[in-house]
Amino acid sequence: MSNLLLLLILLPAAAAGVCYFVRSSAVRNLTVLATGAILTLASLGLLSHGVFEPIEVGSILGIGSDFLVTVLDFALLGVIFFYGLKHKSILIQAFTAAQAVLLAWFEIVMVKHEAVPALAGDQLSLIMVLVISIIGSLICIFAIPYMKEHEEHLHLKKSRQPRFFFFLVLFLGAMNGLVLSNNVLWMYFFFEVTTLCSFMLIGHDATEIATRNSVRALWMNAMGGLAFVLGMMLVYMEAGTLNIAAILGSGNQTALMLTGLGFLCLAGFTKAAQVPFQSWLLGAMVAPTPVSALLHSSTMVKAGVFVVLRFAPAYAGSFLSTGVAVCGAFTFIACSALGVGQSNGKKILAYSTVANLGLIICCAGINTPLALTAAVMLILFHAISKSLLFLCVGTIEQAIGSRDIEDMRGLYARLPRTALITIIGILTMMLPPFGVLLGKWMAIEASADSNIFIVVMLAMGSALMVVFLARWAGSMMATREEGGRCESQPTLIRLPLLILCLGAVVLSIASPWIYNSLLAPWLGSAPFVVGFGSLESAHGTFVVVPLFLVLGLGLLYAVKAGSGYRKVKVMPPYLGGANSSVDGTYVGPMNGDVPFAAGNMYLGELFAEGKLTPVFNALAVALIVLMLGGAL
Repeated sequence: MSNLLLLLILLPAAAAGVCYFVRSSAVRNLTVLATGAILTLASLGLLSHGVFEPIEVGSILGIGSDFLVTVLDFALLGVIFFYGLKHKSILIQAFTAAQAVLLAWFEIVMVKHEAVPALAGDQLSLIMVLVISIIGSLICIFAIPYMKEHEEHLHLKKSRQPRFFFFLVLFLGAMNGLVLSNNVLWMYFFFEVTTLCSFMLIGHDATEIATRNSVRALWMNAMGGLAFVLGMMLVYMEAGTLNIAAILGSGNQTALMLTGLGFLCLAGFTKAAQVPFQSWLLGAMVAPTPVSALLHSSTMVKAGVFVVLRFAPAYAGSFLSTGVAVCGAFTFIACSALGVGQSNGKKILAYSTVANLGLIICCAGINTPLALTAAVMLILFHAISKSLLFLCVGTIEQAIGSRDIEDMRGLYARLPRTALITIIGILTMMLPPFGVLLGKWMAIEASADSNIFIVVMLAMGSALMVVFLARWAGSMMATREEGGRCESQPTLIRLPLLILCLGAVVLSIASPWIYNSLLAPWLGSAPFVVGFGSLESAHGTFVVVPLFLVLGLGLLYAVKAGSGYRKVKVMPPYLGGANSSVDGTYVGPMNGDVPFAAGNMYLGELFAEGKLTPVFNALAVALIVLMLGGAL
């Protein structure tokens, strides 16, 4: 078992070294493919083994593992401080120096350095390892042909791919280490590794805007690291242990303990880009698409929600728990509203990600078995659908030279395969009976027993999200002419897209059994009973398999009804009798032909990003202060 765990954590680090030091593209590609395959098999092997009690990790290369992690902690802080100096960022320097001083005091003066089992695995950890290892590996594989095309477009004289894949693959190992950690110091170390990896990947293209956004990501996450250290110290002062399992089982909810947990949640908020920290993740969209996909689906931001979820049992029933729920719900509605006014595909997905992460954090704050079920379901299905959509946007951008959804209008006529997969990905984000909607339904149902304001924010946020997702999906539909040219894609582009698309559908069909086998044993008090392909609770029933059967029949009917559409004459839109004889024009002033074009409404005055963001940020800061103040 310990060998399997170390494989999940250390193999990506070793593979990252090979990608960086062996400057052969063939070796690098083979290394990425092999690492992805091994991580996938190892994560499935860990799942088949099931949950396991906390275990100790012995020495590594003759060095005690805890001592090694401590040394690496300070080395990592030194690297981050160096980049703070390099980019002349006072904030990075200040937050990193503060972490180093507090960590040194904590390690030398406060901690007794008793043996603490370093790694543990419950159902939450196992699901996270699956998400990281499988989805993360698919994104890394997609990056092989994508980065080749990306660098050709930039006309680089010297490839930057060795450094790119070093941090991309290392990210997977750091995330696996974080979600399997049972020692708070180990969790903090991996938490900071993800900070460094994201900084290097966001700034990969080395443009002025990429550098500026990467520096902002680094100082915001360095602030999160400082919050983590403060929370860790306060929790240790009260609990007297670094053992996460012991902390969760102590039932201690003194003011000091809850304040420490509040700071740990704040660290999770920064990592998960919750309002008012969302700007670092929005800025990350300047990075190559595989980076965006990895940050938004299986790494980085999921580290933030994992920290909040991991410590949720320790603050259950407290004012802090209510504060976490309100902050998450506010982020959900705020970012859903901001997403309505966007036409940039990546930015739409970014706001959607932050909003859905807010929903997951809200569920952690509601802190009931039903809410926690919703949180884990959302983590799983959001990761699949969001990684698929980011990879689709990257594919589209390379094909048409734009990520604006107005430029994607009628995309099915030009890129039928990619457009269809993108539309399916969008549908899995917003419609029943797919997994993301199932998670939202559970979340709203769970909030009904907690707070009316949370219910309203979740319902309105869900409605707003449907607006901008449905608008995007509908605009890509078009008529494809008979005999049109087939779309061609490299195998390593097509394969991840097809696997993720199939996974989003198949796993949604299997969601009742996923709940029964993975989540019900974790929750203790199971909120659902699995019927005939349905999830039944005291509040109602979510019908999964029967709805998919109806959906399948409807799809067959649609295919049959539309089978002869290429033989039908396509008519232009009817313009109140003012159509001219030239397609795409109408009869205008002085009987002249005036061209027209369809376009989406973005309600810029109502959902203006520049006006709403400062207001939302101020309100979010107030909510966070109330959350931490309530813990006292």
